[in-house]
Amino acid sequence: MTTIENAVLDDIPQLCELLTLLFQQETDFQPDVEKQCRGLSWIIERPEVGSIIVLREGPIVLGMVNVLYTVSTACGGRVAIVEDMVVRPGSRNRGLGSLMIRRAIEFAGSAGCLRITLLTDRTNDSAIRFYQRHGFAPSGMIPFRLLLKQ
Repeated sequence: MTTIENAVLDDIPQLCELLTLLFQQETDFQPDVEKQCRGLSWIIERPEVGSIIVLREGPIVLGMVNVLYTVSTACGGRVAIVEDMVVRPGSRNRGLGSLMIRRAIEFAGSAGCLRITLLTDRTNDSAIRFYQRHGFAPSGMIPFRLLLKQ
């Protein structure tokens, strides 16, 4: 049976496995289990920050997506950032990603978010098509990043 729910601390080892898969295909990030454990714990222990939504089949986490909160002065309220959307390779093309992104959209809406922003690699055509099928549109904004600490 497949379920979608919020992650708990016991999920962290499996979430780190998923993040390793994701970061191996992204150009801007490198897997670092210690950093990933720290970030995952931070989110799970602080629901005011957001939530990690997991899709499970029994005890196995097949996929995850993070919904994190911030405030937009342009929107005049709470908005969400979606990050770390990943499904295990053997579970792809079964509609599980669609289930997770719909749940993330529903979660953000129920939390009073006025907008969802996400990033994907410019060269990841399948991800771009996936997000567009779910109502996301490219932004005119260009993301910039400044790392303050490693």
